[in-house]
Amino acid sequence: MSFFDFFKQPDINQGIKEYQTAPSAVLLDVRTPDEYREGHIPGSVNVPLQSIDKVVAVVKNKNIPLFIYCHSGSRSRQAAGMLQRMGYTKVNNIGGISAYSGKVEQ
Repeated sequence: MSFFDFFKQPDINQGIKEYQTAPSAVLLDVRTPDEYREGHIPGSVNVPLQSIDKVVAVVKNKNIPLFIYCHSGSRSRQAAGMLQRMGYTKVNNIGGISAYSGKVEQ
């Protein structure tokens, strides 16, 4: 890993492809409920960063792959760290919906 890899942002479009091929994976949108209502990736579940501890109601099995996104990638990075500390083992920060080129639903 080079020094510049540290600054490389996750590719949300690649992350969605990986999510679609991972059995029983969950796509988490950690933006606010208002942001989620404005438009989200189909199939995603809204668990805002400020209430990430409530994710256990949505994802009980801590070994299920989680794919996390927000608007720019900052909140999803924070959420990924928090989820790992909560014991989730397959946590993937896929970045921000602002760089997403696929279908969005409201």
